[in-house]
Amino acid sequence: MTPQPVDSPDLWAGLPTLQEEPPGENETAPEVWEDPIPLTGRRERPPFPAHVLPAWLGEFVTAVAEETQTPVDLAGSIALAVLATAAGGRSVVHVRGNWREPTNLYTVVALPPANRKSAVFALLTDPLYEAEKQLKTAMKPVIVEAELTARLAKEAADKAAAKAASADGDKRDEMVKTAVGLAQTADTLTVPAEPVLLADDSTPETVTSLMAEQGGRLSVMSAEGGIFDIIAGRYSGAPNMEVFLKGHAGDRLRVNRQTRREYIDAPALTIGLAVQPDVLRDIGKVKGFEGRGLLARFLYSLPVSTVGDREIITDPVPEQTAAAYTARVIDLALSLAEWTDPAVIQLTPEADAALIAYQQRIEPQLRARGGKLGHISNWAGKLAGATARMAALLHLADHGGNGYAHPVTEDTMRAAIELGEYYTAHALAVFDVMGADPVLSRARSVLDALRDNRWEDVSRRDVFTVLSRPEVPTVADLEPALALLEDHGYLRSYQPERTGKRGRPPAPRLLVHPRLWQGGG
Repeated sequence: MTPQPVDSPDLWAGLPTLQEEPPGENETAPEVWEDPIPLTGRRERPPFPAHVLPAWLGEFVTAVAEETQTPVDLAGSIALAVLATAAGGRSVVHVRGNWREPTNLYTVVALPPANRKSAVFALLTDPLYEAEKQLKTAMKPVIVEAELTARLAKEAADKAAAKAASADGDKRDEMVKTAVGLAQTADTLTVPAEPVLLADDSTPETVTSLMAEQGGRLSVMSAEGGIFDIIAGRYSGAPNMEVFLKGHAGDRLRVNRQTRREYIDAPALTIGLAVQPDVLRDIGKVKGFEGRGLLARFLYSLPVSTVGDREIITDPVPEQTAAAYTARVIDLALSLAEWTDPAVIQLTPEADAALIAYQQRIEPQLRARGGKLGHISNWAGKLAGATARMAALLHLADHGGNGYAHPVTEDTMRAAIELGEYYTAHALAVFDVMGADPVLSRARSVLDALRDNRWEDVSRRDVFTVLSRPEVPTVADLEPALALLEDHGYLRSYQPERTGKRGRPPAPRLLVHPRLWQGGG
């Protein structure tokens, strides 16, 4: 049987309430211990709101979840990454003033093994590979012609240079001038790269090169979390996240090295991942990921696994539903593929008003003190922009490649806001897993220490002594964690009686919930 965490709600279910005599003769401490409130028990993770997607997309997402018996969150988040792959780099949404957002996204779904992540990925991404195949077929004659033209131009320039080198007198200057002109013409001719929409777990260098070849547009889609290891430098020895930071924001990217020079004026990278929950715990510990803002760029989904409750015989995805999904995704990818200057999507005044109201609702929650999102303000500060991006993608899913001819409606923006609220709830849960809230993280460390040492009655100093100094530098840093545990019913603070009449009164001590020191944790 897998051991449960000490704050698991299931750990305390069905156990009788304990009555314990506290140490000493402290008559003010109550004798009855109630079940503690789990530290994470207040984090609600709503299901993915598939109903806000356009009908053709929502029906496919729901049907895939039914056939594979997986949470709809998995197919839903991948579907948004699919839309971003088709439209990213070829469209932007104009919010207001100088504020524009590209339409690429970073999404990640965390589910334990045996949740059929690869199967869902294949069903959702197959149309992108078909679109890529069609783009390659269409581009092949263009590439062949460009290669031939470039080769002939270079050969003509080389022949002219050879003749100029052997020319005499007055003819030499004229022939050199002709050779230089032919060489300059040859140098301006470029061979377009073979179209690529998707890459797997690629190195930062490979991603940068592919984006430069593809006019700044690329998508990394994977049912594994290896890309995080690559970014962290697990194989190269040093973290390299520049392309992943700028590829999300659309900031100009310039690489100047001895071996290569690559310039991307408006990079648009999309990332769609399905990983195991342990991957999120690990990346939360990687130095630089949070500080430089990489973790703040992802939309997180942490659904409840369906393993153990799945139906054996299920309805397959209806052929008509699958055909509509395939056709729409391919059409969107192909219709925007030729755009060099991105298609600009506008908002209706009503849509902008809805987004403004949402921003006004979010802003107070970003306060460092008392704000619900204060401890993840790096992430939540990008929420309005992510919502505008999702609104544009839903709009394009409705209208196809000519979505730029119509503004985003209020209903579409409200659908995107509902998605934003979904991802906010899940981000809170994910950042709990990563330990983004230092008070919550320290409280968990204290619980571990209480359980390991089986303390019934302990001083604050003793608790502080066994904790890590980098995590809890001072006793003052420990106090908010102890207060949180006391609020949740794991601890009780009491004042011991004086043993003499002189000197300072003894320091307050802590009583520990019996379930911890009796081995219940």
